[in-house]
Amino acid sequence: MRRTSCRRPFAATLLAASLLAPVTAIPATPVRAAGADRYGEDHHPPGGLGPELAARLDRTIEDVRRQAGIPGVVVGLWMPGRGSYVRATGVADTATRRPMAADSFVRIGSETKTFTVTALLELVDDGLVRLDDPISAYVRGVPNGDRITLRHLAEMRSGLFPYTSDPDFIHDLLSEPERAFNPWEVLSYGYRHPNTFAPGEEFQYSNSNLVLLGLAVEKVGGQPLPDFLRRRVFRPAHLRHTLFPTGAEFPEPHPRGYTDQTLSGATADATDWNPSWAWAAGAMISDLQDLRHWAEVVATGSLLSPETQAQRLRTLPTGFPGTGYGLGIFETNGWIGHNGSLPGYETVTVYLPSQKATLVIMINTDSLSGGQEPSTLLARAITAVVTPDNVYAGQVVPPR
Repeated sequence: MRRTSCRRPFAATLLAASLLAPVTAIPATPVRAAGADRYGEDHHPPGGLGPELAARLDRTIEDVRRQAGIPGVVVGLWMPGRGSYVRATGVADTATRRPMAADSFVRIGSETKTFTVTALLELVDDGLVRLDDPISAYVRGVPNGDRITLRHLAEMRSGLFPYTSDPDFIHDLLSEPERAFNPWEVLSYGYRHPNTFAPGEEFQYSNSNLVLLGLAVEKVGGQPLPDFLRRRVFRPAHLRHTLFPTGAEFPEPHPRGYTDQTLSGATADATDWNPSWAWAAGAMISDLQDLRHWAEVVATGSLLSPETQAQRLRTLPTGFPGTGYGLGIFETNGWIGHNGSLPGYETVTVYLPSQKATLVIMINTDSLSGGQEPSTLLARAITAVVTPDNVYAGQVVPPR
């Protein structure tokens, strides 16, 4: 098999090399009528960004989509005082040419981390855990677990080897992508390797960290993680179309997802691949309007105490210009949030406090373009147009 590095930034994903073949461009289209049924008038907020800026964004998104070979794109941009912009362009299914729709559900990959860490921080506010507790107090068998704290895990500074970088894991997953994994099983792949550095010394993005935090939340919260998230995060945040699947279930409507993360390197349809291997690090599903709301909840800390939110936003260097990482959250040239990537899908959900602006991007491929994630290319291009003083960077590892 082809060996892969699995070092994509902020991704609950595996890596491969070839690019998805470009698809025929179709014009950008406004939100379809079905979206209004689900969201009501809020899905068509009054006051667009104006025809000139909207046309410029249409051209920018379509240029990136074609150049990066992205089948379908949904973009939502909300800027109080300036207006809003919601567009779907391209196709949700490359076989039938079904158009991409703005009211679609998508797999959100590593954006799941913002939910898992929010749950942890709620337990901090409850006085049931402390960020500087060792993970060994909650989960047994973690290499160096008596020195690795919950804070180290949430900051991506534990030194634990990422299980998604283990060649046997890559082979086992890609040989049978519909199979179910449990958290202990995926962690065992990482435990075969020595830790990469002492706790707190460096930044290294590792899904192992978030799987362990999910287990800690389960133990302290006294419920399976999906149930705890529904009760303590989804409901208080009024997220009606966000879920933590137990298997490969995927609500309709959703686009087909395309990936080149296969043993052969050929592009495959990953829509029904089982995301259980990503669990607390990347298994969740959401939609445009829920992500729009969640961006502000995360960045402003409306579910947390001010003291805990201040700790969450205290970012540390990642080694890459313009981007720091806090507690399950990043800050990239002023934008706060997270992105997500797993086979077939990528998302970006970020909030710019200085303008109270929200940007959400959803696409149905994770195949790299020029060594970069296509969602990052879109976010960078869009923000260069609308917030030139705050251009999204979002890169924390070198292109492979």
